[in-house]
Amino acid sequence: MAVLTLIRNGPVATLILQRPAVHNAFNPEVIAGITEVCKELRDDPAVRVLVLQGDGPSFCAGADLHWMQQSLSYTHEENLADAARLDAMFTALDTLPQAVVARVHGAALGGGVGLVCCADYAVAADDAVFGLTEVRLGLLPAVIARFVAARIGFGHARALFVTGRRLKAAQALAIGLVHEVVSADQLDAAVEAVVSDLLRGGPKAIAASKALLRAVRTEPLAEVRRLSIEAIAAARTGAEGQAGLRAFLKRELPPWVLNE
Repeated sequence: MAVLTLIRNGPVATLILQRPAVHNAFNPEVIAGITEVCKELRDDPAVRVLVLQGDGPSFCAGADLHWMQQSLSYTHEENLADAARLDAMFTALDTLPQAVVARVHGAALGGGVGLVCCADYAVAADDAVFGLTEVRLGLLPAVIARFVAARIGFGHARALFVTGRRLKAAQALAIGLVHEVVSADQLDAAVEAVVSDLLRGGPKAIAASKALLRAVRTEPLAEVRRLSIEAIAAARTGAEGQAGLRAFLKRELPPWVLNE
């Protein structure tokens, strides 16, 4: 049985986690599958937005219990390799040039929170629950730490990492973990509205914006200044930027905006 389904609809792809019986928890097949989908989409200019969602009652409940049980017998080297594959999955999603939207319902726990933090925009149902509960198992949210801290800041990350508390959707919104909370029956409409907004942006500009923000997060100030200056110069002289500016001056739609 497939653990993932990728649906393409014009410029929008939807990746559905499909392990509903275990609340879409990660196992090696899910990790490999998400990594492979990101590699597939990275060089596909036809896809401009990826929507990430879960089948069944939850978005993603983190690590699969059977996988965790197996890890009890892993050697240190095997655990290193296992964690490296998980890190590669999150990195592939985080660095995807296309815009990523998380559609969150039910539980988003552990690595599920990591997926949310790798999305550019997260919409949650008002009954969604979030948690980084690893410390209650004597573990820690290690691989996702850099993504979570970048999303909600070190202060909130520290509090959640050490308490293991669960958050309601409104609390997740208050700390910036998600960007929008709506009633469950409005979740699909809210995601569609975000996707519509994203399709109004130049795809190269979106990719460049994401890359620049990653540099702002990780590079020294001098390098960030250099990259920022080069980024705007490249955008202004590039074909997409030129077309967008000309369309704006003529009060026309840019060529990447379809069906309006």
